[in-house]
Amino acid sequence: MLRKLLIANRGEIACRVIRTARLLGIRCVAVYSDADAEALHVTMADEAVRIGPAPSGESYLNQERILAAAKQTGADAVHPGYGFLSENAGFARRCTDAGLVFVGPPPGAIDAMGNKSRAKAIMADAGVPMLPGYYGEDQADETLSAAAAAAGYPILIKAAMGGGGKGMRVVESADHFADALRLARGEARSAFGDDRVLLERYLARPRHVEVQVFADLHGHCIYLGDRDCSIQRRHQKIIEEAPAPGLADALRREMGEAAVRAALAVGYAGAGTVEFLLGEDGSFSFMEMNTRLQVEHPVTELVTGQDLVKWQLLVAAGSPLPLAQDEVRVHGHAIEARIYAEDPDDDFKPAPGRITFMAEPEPSRHVRVDSGVRENDVISSHYDPMIAKLICWDEDRPLAIRRINRALDDFRIVGVTHNLNFLANVLDSRPFIAGDLSTRFLADHAGLLVGTAGLSPIRFQALAALYLVLCQGRQARTADELTSDPRSPWSALPNWRLNRPARCTIRLLDHEGHEILVGVVCEPDGSFRLDVAEQEIRATARLHDRDLFAELDGHSLKATVTASTSAVTVHFRHHVHTFALPLPALAAEEAAAGGQLNAPINGIVVGIHCQEGDDVKRGSTLVVVEAMKMQYSICAPEDGTVKALLYAVGDQVQEGQPLLILEGKA
Repeated sequence: MLRKLLIANRGEIACRVIRTARLLGIRCVAVYSDADAEALHVTMADEAVRIGPAPSGESYLNQERILAAAKQTGADAVHPGYGFLSENAGFARRCTDAGLVFVGPPPGAIDAMGNKSRAKAIMADAGVPMLPGYYGEDQADETLSAAAAAAGYPILIKAAMGGGGKGMRVVESADHFADALRLARGEARSAFGDDRVLLERYLARPRHVEVQVFADLHGHCIYLGDRDCSIQRRHQKIIEEAPAPGLADALRREMGEAAVRAALAVGYAGAGTVEFLLGEDGSFSFMEMNTRLQVEHPVTELVTGQDLVKWQLLVAAGSPLPLAQDEVRVHGHAIEARIYAEDPDDDFKPAPGRITFMAEPEPSRHVRVDSGVRENDVISSHYDPMIAKLICWDEDRPLAIRRINRALDDFRIVGVTHNLNFLANVLDSRPFIAGDLSTRFLADHAGLLVGTAGLSPIRFQALAALYLVLCQGRQARTADELTSDPRSPWSALPNWRLNRPARCTIRLLDHEGHEILVGVVCEPDGSFRLDVAEQEIRATARLHDRDLFAELDGHSLKATVTASTSAVTVHFRHHVHTFALPLPALAAEEAAAGGQLNAPINGIVVGIHCQEGDDVKRGSTLVVVEAMKMQYSICAPEDGTVKALLYAVGDQVQEGQPLLILEGKA
């Protein structure tokens, strides 16, 4: 058995590998960049070695430093995870040459499947179904144009060495082929250093169905069921499920056997995934093989009851496969949703930043969360913006859908823009529930997937105001407990007025900086009357830690509320509303004590309206910080001179960090 394992990766997959390795008694070595010095995978490992600056090319893709870390720590094996060097045949060879066990397939198999044109030719020889197309070495424009016409339009141009949707163009007719070919080649050259392409008939609404295969070093290979990965954005998966819904048993078996033939054709060993396109007519064709563990492997684990990382480590150590094909059992249904720091309303643009609050659903036999970050961790712009994977299992697909929707309701993330609401809209949509799946799902059903508020904006405003009023009451009671007579009836009445109910006004700011005034009347019986946008709401509320239990005009609900000195965020199910809190004049003056103006919230500097040496007037905007799509203006609390600017536009800042030094006028 392996003794010490170096994980040449980061984040969620590094944590995932460490958890299983520990169960097998294997010591773990983490590697990290400067951006990940305090990351979860570093703290979980037995040892950790710095391998370079934040850019992946100088750290997680630096083979020399990773191999040096393995030698330094005495590791006898390397697990590449997924991404980075996981499908780099050269790295696999270097590990073997250094006397290390590479926990993955042989370099020859990686080479064979890494070149998509070569892989297609091998698959055709192995009798694996193929789409009409061209996979040859002759890359002349005339050859490719003729091959496209022979295969039939629409045609898909794909980078031969590509992945992730890069170097890919759909061409509807011969008139547009030359321009599309030029663009695809340029993108492939930029992304992969190789501008070779392949062609295949384009299917308008295929499903993306893949088969998990596993082979050992003794010539045995099996498949462990299938997965549907059709829900994608920018050709990248966001929701996966096992087994693929609606497939006949005979088709599942045929696809599984074809996947095994594909693996055996390249002398495969370890975990791999053979990906197929499933046409609307029920025919399937080979797309590609991923020579590594897939992000979505947990859904297969939940329906088979097997730990695939454990299988990887056992096979790498020379053990035979734990099961034969006729011993594999698939039970129930599992769905995985990938939770990203990204903005679905802005073409899923990554949204790096610091997670100021994070609460995951309670794990159980039905609910699993695979994550590589914690509260207060930073989602870096240098790496994939994944926060976590939520995986849910139940006895059948309808129950699994209900299970994952409930778990999404219990996920709470503050500090970065995320896709929780979007995922919930997909999983709760009628087409998804009906199993109407294709790689065009998001485009076909875009109108159903735009975010709904869950509650009206007025209800969110009311909940924020109730939370702040209850906090004021809690603070008042705490202060009264320090007085000489904490039992005094006067101490229980914050905002008390003679012969009148207690009244106050809560001031909030929306994401555009507009002021929202919520009038609150605290009735003698402990209930509240709220005046929100000229509407009166009758309410009761109680606070337990961050959970707010409220009744608004007879509607009982539970929300989670997180707050700082500058903002309050209300979560109801997977919906989130953040309101800024105006900074009182006294607080602004205190924040500027010592001549420094501090960041009011964790965010990104999006505007600087002064230069060092500028004379500025009281109230003028100096710096603008953005967080959760809200902008916060940092204004001069007095007339003065800007002595130093400590950040630039685009920099991330933490709440309380000084942004600039202001010298007041004498």
